[in-house]
Amino acid sequence: MTSFAPDSIVLNRKLPLWYQVSQSLRASILGRSPRDPLRLPTEEQLAGHYGVSVLTMRQALKELEDEGLITRHRRRGTFIEPDVQRATPVRLLGSVDAIVAQQSGMTTELLDHGRASVPPELAEYFPDLPEVATYHRLRSDEKTGEPTNHARNHIRPELAARLALDDLIRWPMTKVLRDVVGADISRITDTVEARLADPETARLLQVPLLSPILHYTGITYDARGRVLDVAVIHYRGDRFSFSVTLDSAN
Repeated sequence: MTSFAPDSIVLNRKLPLWYQVSQSLRASILGRSPRDPLRLPTEEQLAGHYGVSVLTMRQALKELEDEGLITRHRRRGTFIEPDVQRATPVRLLGSVDAIVAQQSGMTTELLDHGRASVPPELAEYFPDLPEVATYHRLRSDEKTGEPTNHARNHIRPELAARLALDDLIRWPMTKVLRDVVGADISRITDTVEARLADPETARLLQVPLLSPILHYTGITYDARGRVLDVAVIHYRGDRFSFSVTLDSAN
């Protein structure tokens, strides 16, 4: 039986390896094609793929098993759950792959895109630009079709020139910028706050006006400190929660 092939990852030694591996594998699972096989490679094969110990790989798989993304059967192997519920908590631990995983696994509709003047509230992030490229997308649960969040990305025009719209429907913006466009992503800062749904958000997410939502802002920087992308995402408050895991340095 052919096994599912996960994406590769460059590990950051300052973060827990098991967490990075679990988030990378999670992003691969949620972003898979329906035609991809459900069986995962063995623990040993996955450990070799990611360059970690079998013990680390086992811990990463346990995280995914606890979440309900995979099931493990003695002597048969480990399998992706085909009907798993895709809406999950927003969990952040400083890894680019954690951001990719958080954004993956949903049906995406591109609502509109184009060039626009830099919004006044974002001017501090793009002081050298008169305009940015904008992309507005609606994400829905693959199984139920229920809207879960809508996102607006504001990116540098030179990056947009190398971006294909089909990639934005298939993958999260962070993955497209890093793996397709080749942007040198150094760090991402995230802010999550509670807000009430405005008329547009209520209409798109099919929730009552002024119902609770999570307002997420993610700012992506390159190694020179330039802002590459500002993402503003509104999540349904009844489908997402926010949690942060802090690990002490060894």
